[in-house]
Amino acid sequence: MKIGLLTGGGDSCGINAAIRAIVIKAADDGHQVIGIRNGWAGTIEGWFSEITPEAVSGILPRGGTMLGTSRTNPFRMEGAVEKLQRNYEEAGMDAIVAVGGDDTLGVAHRINALEEAIPAVGVPQTIDNDVSGTDFAIGFHSAVEIATEAVDRLMTTAESHSRIMVLEVMGRDAGHVALAAGVAGGADLILVPEHSFTVEEVVDTVKQRRDAGRTFSLIVAAEGAKPKGVEQATVSEKTDAFGHVRLGGVADFLANEVEGRTGFETRSMNLGHLQRGGASTPFDRILATQFGYAAVEMVERGEYDRMVAIQGNQITSVPLEEAIGKTRPVDEALYRMANDLYRLGRMRPAA
Repeated sequence: MKIGLLTGGGDSCGINAAIRAIVIKAADDGHQVIGIRNGWAGTIEGWFSEITPEAVSGILPRGGTMLGTSRTNPFRMEGAVEKLQRNYEEAGMDAIVAVGGDDTLGVAHRINALEEAIPAVGVPQTIDNDVSGTDFAIGFHSAVEIATEAVDRLMTTAESHSRIMVLEVMGRDAGHVALAAGVAGGADLILVPEHSFTVEEVVDTVKQRRDAGRTFSLIVAAEGAKPKGVEQATVSEKTDAFGHVRLGGVADFLANEVEGRTGFETRSMNLGHLQRGGASTPFDRILATQFGYAAVEMVERGEYDRMVAIQGNQITSVPLEEAIGKTRPVDEALYRMANDLYRLGRMRPAA
């Protein structure tokens, strides 16, 4: 078999580990892997080349993706789907493995449903960890480690200067990174897209800590978090190929509001793309390897229009239709626990 392989959407740590597993497993089973450059754009332009096991030697710990990526939606480009089909047929591919988040996997689902269907299997990869049907996506664990380190570092400088620090992390529609890093780092307030907040609540939190003798506070906010009745903060109103605007700025907004209303010195930091890059954690390397291996097995069994997943520590698969189009929200029990612990901590006088 000839298996096409692409990576789409935002990159993350761990993608190369998945690529490596797919290539080695496929070669061992007698298949050929055709690398597709720059996500779905490569299917439209015909950017194909074979990937051999030798080509993936040494890429296991490396961040990013050796195949390149893009936010390309063939279904919003005139004539693009027809080009995709023609290039796929001329290359002699038998199936495509698509590694990415909701948008990338959504295209994989749609090409399975074409009149002249292109068989495709999905592998979830997004630091936001918001793909339904799987407990974890490739890249999430590494992003949390980076965000947690940032919380740890900001905590010490906040304490030294008696400042309020607001850290903005990625998370458009779900606050998994913010919640996990906030809990792990002991943040004093965690703001996620699933629960709107008021500026008054944020101000009350830092005031209560001051009244209890705690001269500093650290707030972790997902980029998609928003005050009640206010739209999400955006960098630009221009949308990408999937209709998304660029989010960003909630930390700056909060820092200005908190300092203006309290007089407490407040600083903001947007962690941005640091969360995507660098070496992946052992957890992500193992998960990506398991996902890549399983994806090849799914192709061999003809289990198309499905996504590899992990549920309860077991590698499985779910229909792509069930995985896309709906956001996997944060764990409500963990969110409630975090709020409860930090509420109690705010009220307890400093030693």
